Amino acid sequence: MACPEKMKTLWDISPPVHAASPVFPGDTVYEQQWSAEIGPGCPVNVSSLTLSPHIGAHADAPLHYDPQGAAVGSLDLSPFLGPCRVIHAIGVRPLIFWQHLAHAAHKLPPRVLVRAYERMPSDQWDGELPAFAPETVERLADAGVLLIGIDSASIDPASSKELESHQVIRRRGLRVLENLVLDDVPEGDYELIALPLKLMSADASPVRAVLRALPPTSAYAAGLT
Repeated sequence: MACPEKMKTLWDISPPVHAASPVFPGDTVYEQQWSAEIGPGCPVNVSSLTLSPHIGAHADAPLHYDPQGAAVGSLDLSPFLGPCRVIHAIGVRPLIFWQHLAHAAHKLPPRVLVRAYERMPSDQWDGELPAFAPETVERLADAGVLLIGIDSASIDPASSKELESHQVIRRRGLRVLENLVLDDVPEGDYELIALPLKLMSADASPVRAVLRALPPTSAYAAGLT
């Protein structure tokens, strides 16, 4: 008798990071150099990295959009770990409004990730990226959401100089994840794990963001944590 297919329990929602990873025009691209290589008299490979903290999946710190804001290494980790809902707004651009999320916005958990791309462009820059309307961020904050995430490079349009959604995040004390890969993640509830590095003076940090399936009878699944 054939064995039943094993159900998926873990989703890696981080894009690969390498020299060809797209960055905002003018931002620092990924570079890697070898400071030591295995050979006679050297038992290890050791590399040095140069990169923007906004490359790949990353967490913005308040310092990114507020000159007096906290650096990423001093942030409370609680918003980056716990119950999360993935909501699809595929093909919506340039701005995601509340009506695009309302179908899945009943009793929201503290973390909401929005999939706007059919296929997230992890290998090229999208100057017309999908972003949040600032009033959508306000509604999510009103609903008790502590962290929002998106599969584009910014929660604001790439051309924005006012960064209105980032300013809502600043004013309401929310946290944000950007550049997620949600291509294969069904709409629904999960556990999010996306911890930033303890970079004590940085305006952002790369994260290895993953989603885990919730046990059917857990405090997480009940939305209690």
